[in-house]
Amino acid sequence: MGADETKPQDKTERKEPTGHDEDDVIEVALTPEQEAAALEESNTLKSEATTLFTASSFQDALNTYLSALAPLPKKTRFPRAVLHSNIAACNLKLEEWKDAIKSASSSLDELKEFEVSLEQEKKAKPQEEDEADEEIVSSGAETAAPVQDAVERDILRIRTKSLLRRARAYYNTDPPTWHSLSSAQSDYNTLLTLPTTFLTPSDLRTVKTQLRDLEPRVKVAQEQEMGEMWGKLKELGNGILKPFGMSTDNFKMVKDEKTGGYSMNFQQS
Repeated sequence: MGADETKPQDKTERKEPTGHDEDDVIEVALTPEQEAAALEESNTLKSEATTLFTASSFQDALNTYLSALAPLPKKTRFPRAVLHSNIAACNLKLEEWKDAIKSASSSLDELKEFEVSLEQEKKAKPQEEDEADEEIVSSGAETAAPVQDAVERDILRIRTKSLLRRARAYYNTDPPTWHSLSSAQSDYNTLLTLPTTFLTPSDLRTVKTQLRDLEPRVKVAQEQEMGEMWGKLKELGNGILKPFGMSTDNFKMVKDEKTGGYSMNFQQS
């Protein structure tokens, strides 16, 4: 099953947003015909957007991918995951790092929900009693196995793309922060734990190169932000302690080199 062939998982229809969170949007039931039409409309727009992206019309592609997302019910998880991932790709081309992070994260969230829905459907199916020898495999089971494998491959493919895109967006966030750098590091490390089916040799080299670059940068950013935070706390603390004849100089932060944590010691002046 290809990414564009995934059917909606729920007979729902999105009403126009009213400024509330997406989870608050009321959805109404769709007929099978309306459901099929919504998916067809989305797929048509998605194809147009991909053509625009290939032609380097990234802003137009972004707008068209967003239009393709609009008719899809909220619980059509996999098609929505694909579109969010494609939107993230447009964001990257436009150097919209924060938007790329948000779009890629939405894609990954949709994939998680899709996996949950698949598991729920699997558990909901009644267990059929075996009426034949246990060695005999039904034709239905023979068909189901490759379909299941195809779905899992599709999920892995989009998860890999979305993680790569989010990691790149975190990596390029300007100015870099401890959070952005450590988040990029986390996503790249996650990619190394996944099957490399959809990681090209170039992607894999990028992941390893970025991880080598990130390790010292994360430490520097952490120490810098910890220093800035301590400076602000020290200024605040001095204002509070001054009436008591004390200052923050009476309190020494001691770093544990083994754990990287800190402890505080009091020293009477």
